[in-house]
Amino acid sequence: MTRLAGKVAIVTGGASGMGRATVMRFLGEGAKVIVADLNEANGQETLAVAKAQGHGDAVAFVRCDVAKEADVAATVAEAEKRFSRLDIAYLNAGVGGAFGPIAETSVEDWDYTFAVLVRSVFLGMKHASQAMKKHGDGGVILVTASIAGMVGGGGSHAYSASKAACISLIDNVATELGPDRIRVVGIAPGVISTPLVHRGRPEKFETQFGRQPWPDRGEPEHIADVAAFLCSDDARFITGETIRVDGGLLGQGIALWGGAKESIFMKTAGVNRGTTGEAMVVRNLQTGDTRK
Repeated sequence: MTRLAGKVAIVTGGASGMGRATVMRFLGEGAKVIVADLNEANGQETLAVAKAQGHGDAVAFVRCDVAKEADVAATVAEAEKRFSRLDIAYLNAGVGGAFGPIAETSVEDWDYTFAVLVRSVFLGMKHASQAMKKHGDGGVILVTASIAGMVGGGGSHAYSASKAACISLIDNVATELGPDRIRVVGIAPGVISTPLVHRGRPEKFETQFGRQPWPDRGEPEHIADVAAFLCSDDARFITGETIRVDGGLLGQGIALWGGAKESIFMKTAGVNRGTTGEAMVVRNLQTGDTRK
């Protein structure tokens, strides 16, 4: 299929997991893609995979800290410079962020979580929409939200609140940009087998996969499939919508990480920096031990 032929896309967090799967899907659908990520090693690896599949001239990597406006603006400018326009911005970059009891959450870890997960979406919407307006025929801004932003029990306090903010941004900015034919849509994954979730140890998270009604484990390609649809003209009348892609997990009600007292978020505290290449910090609240 070539549903995205002639389109130019940016995928933040595009160097691993759902982002990388979507980069490859967009390329396969005929798009040209800027892979934006903080992790340069993963970015170069993604380029190598894309080039091995014959997409060398259609893909480029930009190191981008999505929480910094200058980096986001530069990434959008690179798409315009290299490929002459911008049609799709998939604002996917994310981290697990702060976790632990509310009384054990530091202001610094809270602010870091919201910077990466919410400020980045605001910045992406701001700069991508300006670029899309230049050519006058619209575009698509797609955001990775989460079922954790729709209900309690799907993640830590900070992560869940940040994803709820993203869903609200999708609703509100879709209304603003609709007259410019810029659609704003979201995907709310459930448990997806990515390095952000399993941190290289997928066997430790089989319990979470087993809690969903659908028997197959969530894979990055499932998200890429929906992203390709939402960014294509097949979804041309869909805007302001966040679609759950969770194997029915939210529909049955969730306590994904255990009940209140048993939750892993009540036994440890710290911050998960995802696949940025920066260290995760975990503090055991029972022993006081800290590890990275």
